[in-house]
Amino acid sequence: MNDGGGGLWVFGYGSLMWDPGFRHVEAHPARIHGYHRALCVFSSRYRGTEERPGLVLGLDRGGSCVGRVYRIDATDTEKARGDLWEREMSSNAYRPTTVTAALAGGGSVRALTFVARRDHVQYTSRLDLDEAARLVRRGCGARGTALDYLRNVVSHLDDVGIIDGPLHRVLAIAERLDDEPTVDVAS
Repeated sequence: MNDGGGGLWVFGYGSLMWDPGFRHVEAHPARIHGYHRALCVFSSRYRGTEERPGLVLGLDRGGSCVGRVYRIDATDTEKARGDLWEREMSSNAYRPTTVTAALAGGGSVRALTFVARRDHVQYTSRLDLDEAARLVRRGCGARGTALDYLRNVVSHLDDVGIIDGPLHRVLAIAERLDDEPTVDVAS
């Protein structure tokens, strides 16, 4: 398979895998190279607030990432692109990027995806697992909690046989934390 079929291909690696939010005519497991899935974007709208940001996924440079590609029919491309921009580009924390996605059954397609912008205020470099878990546990925004977001990601990854150990470990730590907010006390 290649770019044939018309329309637009989109690569999803987080919530787009279980909730694409657009009509599509095909969906396939796929791998991209040069980027990996990481909890590296502070969420101050969908899964947190400015005062209490949550933590969500971005594609960060290096490695590879297994996710899903979706083909959007040419007649639905304009609407889907608008919906994607509203969802993914509201704060410009991501950079729309075209990648080559290798399909699990062979072949490849060129697909649109959203890569974390390292120069953006919402980007965070590698956090230790405990700090990532605290941010996941406390974040709650317009689309719900960061904890539910991570649960959905991990559940979907498990369902499709994608192993992502760091996400599983952050989720396990976050679920063990209590619900009380952390209070910083000056000494």
